[in-house]
Amino acid sequence: MGWALFILFGAAVVLLVLSYRQTSKIEKEGQKVEQVSLSFMDEVYQLQQQIRNLEIDTEIIAQETGILKGSRSNRVLLREVLDLYKRGYSFDSIASKNKLPKNEVKSMLSPYMKATDERGKVAK
Repeated sequence: MGWALFILFGAAVVLLVLSYRQTSKIEKEGQKVEQVSLSFMDEVYQLQQQIRNLEIDTEIIAQETGILKGSRSNRVLLREVLDLYKRGYSFDSIASKNKLPKNEVKSMLSPYMKATDERGKVAK
C-alpha cells in the first residue's frame, strides 16, 4: 500500500512538472502570436496613413491644377472611362459601356492621350 501511494505521488509530481512546462510553452506561443498581431496592426495603420496622404495629395494637386472641378459623379465617370482606355478598350466600346457619345469620350480622354503620347516620344 505504501508503494502504491509513493508511485501515485511520484506520478502526480511528474505530471505537475509536465503541465507547468506545457503552460510556459503555450504562454510563449501566445506572446509570439501577440507580437505578430501587433506588428500586423502597425503595418495596416501605416498603410492607412499612406493611403490618406495619397488621397490628400491628389486632392491638393487637383485643386491646384484645376483638374476635376466637376461633381463627384463626373469624377467617377471620368475614372471609369480612363480605366477602360488604359486597359485598351476602343472609343466605341467605352462609349457604349457608359452610354455616352463617342465624341464626348474622346474629349474626356484628350488630356490623358496627349500625356501618354508625349511620354512615348520621349522614350523613343
